[in-house]
Amino acid sequence: METIEEAAVEFRPEDAVAIQPSAYVLELSPDWIVLRASENIHRLLRESHVTLIDEPLGRFVHAQALHDLRNLFSRLSGTTGIARAYGIRLTDDPDLVDVAFQLGESHVLLEAVPSTGAFGECFGSVGGLIGGLADAQGQALLDNGARRMRALTGYDRVTLVCGDKRAESSRGAFPQPNPVDDVPAIIADLESRPVSLFPRNAGETSVGDALMCSATSHASAALRDQGIRASMRVPFAYDGIGGEFRCDSRTPREPCFEMHAAAELFAQLFAMQLEIDRLR
Repeated sequence: METIEEAAVEFRPEDAVAIQPSAYVLELSPDWIVLRASENIHRLLRESHVTLIDEPLGRFVHAQALHDLRNLFSRLSGTTGIARAYGIRLTDDPDLVDVAFQLGESHVLLEAVPSTGAFGECFGSVGGLIGGLADAQGQALLDNGARRMRALTGYDRVTLVCGDKRAESSRGAFPQPNPVDDVPAIIADLESRPVSLFPRNAGETSVGDALMCSATSHASAALRDQGIRASMRVPFAYDGIGGEFRCDSRTPREPCFEMHAAAELFAQLFAMQLEIDRLR
């Protein structure tokens, strides 16, 4: 007989969406009823993904955790983007998780990853990194932006793309970077086996927007050709200026929602520096 553990890692190519095994995903209704669950969710909530469907989330998590998550949800309501909370204990399990929320038209997307415990360390360095860009202009500003994003995140290579301009900062040689579409915001390990979402035949879903959504086979092959094992994408936009930081690693990286949030903050502040440079 197939165990829950074995079912959790089974993945069929025809699945429409999947997530990376280092994350857990729940898709909820606005009333916090579980609509879909990643098939590894038993490792987080100690309940089968089958058991959760059509049940209120409050049945499976501590009351305090539910209160904290509802507060986070209320701050997100009426906005677009991602809200995060760190160091949440959902069950009697002593391990803590970091949580990211996204709010859609008819779904609430909740993602959880093991907590890094490094609260504030990433954000604490953003101000100094941005402050050092005050006097940079033109290509030097782009070069310094890429270098400082790499200092913030610790990835092996950071490529900054802004319109037809680009800059790169890398540790050692990489193959020539080529743009790859449909890459999730965070890839922890390109070689890890994707985890399906249940039910697999669900209709409209927002799981494809998950930070830890699994990469398509086409995107995975393209990244492998460039020697990339893990990545993080951080787009930015400000007053007509748009671009993206692409952070690449030759080795697997544990997912860190706080680092991703700090990188987003750095990217938005960097976009403001680009606007200042444009007005000079």
